[in-house]
Amino acid sequence: MDSMEEIYRMHGKTVYGFLLTRTGNPDTAEELTQETFCRALKQVNRFRGDSSVSTWLCGIAKNVWLEYVKKRKRQQDSELSWEDPGAGELAGRADSCSVQDSHMLMWENMEILKILHSLKEPVRETMYLRLIGNLTFAQIGEIMGRSENWARVTFYRGKEIVMRRKANA
Repeated sequence: MDSMEEIYRMHGKTVYGFLLTRTGNPDTAEELTQETFCRALKQVNRFRGDSSVSTWLCGIAKNVWLEYVKKRKRQQDSELSWEDPGAGELAGRADSCSVQDSHMLMWENMEILKILHSLKEPVRETMYLRLIGNLTFAQIGEIMGRSENWARVTFYRGKEIVMRRKANA
């Protein structure tokens, strides 16, 4: 395996895009990307070559993200347990920050983003991974534990739904 610096140059954007699809927040995605590569460095001897490096890294990134979600949920639960009247106000501000950060994705058509957001899983995640994460169908299939063909069909069906809803809007 190449040096970790080379691996980061080659796969950093993919991992970042993968995490951005889940967090919707560029700063959080960057932080989790860094954590992903730190863990990859510690676990490099576990890489067997059964998958591509980017798929292996996205697997680590998924675990980092799940831990982040659990930790954040615990923090929110503990904040709410204090019954602080301002806690709801803070949560509202956090939501508005996420909306502002999503504008940074530079999508020209907010309607399409709204439609994508309304899609059910796993179609929505497949669409995000392909459009924002720039992952191949093989990578998407591997990440989601499905086949490359499944990823292609799911993306195609999602695209059809988006186009149909856009035409009816």
